[in-house]
Amino acid sequence: MSKFDPYEHLNISPNPDGTLTRLTNVPVVPTTLDEDSGVVAVSKDLPLNPEKKTWVRLFRPTKLPSNDNEVARIPIILYFHGGGWFRFQASDPVVHERGTHFASQTPAICVSVNFRLAPEARLPAQYEDAVEALLWIKKQALDPNGEKWLRDYGDFSRTYLYGCSNGANITFNLGLRSLDMDLEPLKIGGLVINQPMFSGIQRTKSELRFAADQLLPLPVLDLMWELALPKGADRNHRYCNPMVDGHHLKLLPRLYRCLVIGYGGDPMIDRQQDFVQMLVLNGVMVEARFDDVGFHGIDLVDPRRSAVVMNMVKEFIWSAPAK
Repeated sequence: MSKFDPYEHLNISPNPDGTLTRLTNVPVVPTTLDEDSGVVAVSKDLPLNPEKKTWVRLFRPTKLPSNDNEVARIPIILYFHGGGWFRFQASDPVVHERGTHFASQTPAICVSVNFRLAPEARLPAQYEDAVEALLWIKKQALDPNGEKWLRDYGDFSRTYLYGCSNGANITFNLGLRSLDMDLEPLKIGGLVINQPMFSGIQRTKSELRFAADQLLPLPVLDLMWELALPKGADRNHRYCNPMVDGHHLKLLPRLYRCLVIGYGGDPMIDRQQDFVQMLVLNGVMVEARFDDVGFHGIDLVDPRRSAVVMNMVKEFIWSAPAK
């Protein structure tokens, strides 16, 4: 019986210099500004930090809601994709489709962040990219010549942070970092934390139950963290395990309202539920939506689950308490 190789499972190959060769060729989805092409959302790419080669892909619905014959301002969603820290771009089909859905179905202006990937850039690089993206949105609000889609259609006072998997981890950490930032006139209305990626040294019951999970067996999850965490850090680092003691816990009582989504077939489900309990015990307003049936990333491959999640997000955003 051959030994299980997590690198082979993920179709990646480690290089001597610490980088990865990603062996899966993923097609790039081009942007489109042609509103007459039948698309439900138009899109364009803009640089974030050229030195770090980060950028954002903006999405705007082609059908804009109106009030009294005037175009109504719509929420802004700052989106962080999944991919286990090491894969996917904002231009990949699954990520582009998600941005399109957010824009057309919420509706919202979606800012999808193409952050740096591990192991070429290790944590906290992704959190730093997230902070830059949030400040970039603020800059557009203050600049009379700022990005027109945001300035003409976006409601900066209803900005939401959304992430799935490792992107949900980024969303949580960005939420904490933003608490002491001057964001005016931008206001964060809440965080959507979809199947957050957390771990720890001590195995949970769900991790042991799904140790040989077809999609995310334990050796694969461990490798993802090995590639992403700062060198020398173990899985009880607060980036990976937010339940450990640290300064971040003191910030929790000030955190924004959260929508946390999870599925019973996810090896990380126990950690996600512990995470919700930690938030609630610290006074965070949490809406937890857990389904016993489903696996990690099911909403990316099952259109019905995708529609359910999109409805949850829409309800969370549009039912926000009045300021």
